[in-house]
Amino acid sequence: MTVALFTLGGTIAMAGATADERGGTVVTRLTGADLTAAVPGLDIPLDVHDTQAVPSANLTFRHLLDLVEQASKALRGGARGVVVTQGTDTLEESAFLIDLVWPHPEPFVLTGAMRNPTLAGPDGPANLLAAARVAAADDARELGALVVLGDEIHAARAVRKTHATSTAAFTSPDTGPVGHVIEGTPRILTRPPRRTPITVGTAEPARVALHTVTLDDDGHALTRLGEDVKGLVVAGFGVGHVPAGLAPVLGDLATRIPVVLASRTGAGSVLRHTYGAPGSETDLQRRGLINAGLLDPYKARVLLRLLLMTADVTPKDIAETFSRYA
Repeated sequence: MTVALFTLGGTIAMAGATADERGGTVVTRLTGADLTAAVPGLDIPLDVHDTQAVPSANLTFRHLLDLVEQASKALRGGARGVVVTQGTDTLEESAFLIDLVWPHPEPFVLTGAMRNPTLAGPDGPANLLAAARVAAADDARELGALVVLGDEIHAARAVRKTHATSTAAFTSPDTGPVGHVIEGTPRILTRPPRRTPITVGTAEPARVALHTVTLDDDGHALTRLGEDVKGLVVAGFGVGHVPAGLAPVLGDLATRIPVVLASRTGAGSVLRHTYGAPGSETDLQRRGLINAGLLDPYKARVLLRLLLMTADVTPKDIAETFSRYA
């Protein structure tokens, strides 16, 4: 049985620009056939689908939801798993979005590269080989979407890109990887429980703002949010705190749109009932903010946008879903 490979561009598919393009830079140029040809020891049949050859910064919810449909079709055609190559800039968000909606037991594995093929020691071929082996592994079933780089296997809901250039950029700060590829064999060391996949509505993705709280933040920028913004994620200090003066601004917004409280720190959880001062997590929840728990601000925004695509979703539905995923 084959593994379906879908290519979305990114560093892994970069090559040198021609003289009449951007001299000294790299651009997306390599096809899926080029990528697989560069992988020594590739012993898993891949059914290659070249799709959106764009930087990952240009990917949209619609691109990714369409990709899930194509991947599901590949499974119905006999594929035993799915691999997607894309740029690493938005890889953590893409993986989480896919994990939220992926309904199949077969693995959906995302990978990419930090060093493009024009450099010494590009990591793309090794990452693609490891991803293909994970996608073909029986042990990787029922784990949802996975991210595989540097022979580490990460759960989509835990993984973060934590460095701009390092080949060890991807980590899971709160949990560590769920497994490793050791001597070419995937070893799953822990199996986090899967949540029930979300059924996506037919509405277009709503505009959801993300506001990172900073020192002496008075929230003035938030007072200018337009009526077309249907939700807000607030990346607060530490365990979910904001300046006291910002709390009533957020409370007022929470009477009109869903407002989700996450932590800007990159690891750890928003608390629920430890601090009680104005602007604390307890105060903000009392004002109607939704606790994001262990979800970082970027994943919280993905989940909120996805929920708002269902026309009849209620604030209670959103809060209950966050309590399950957080």
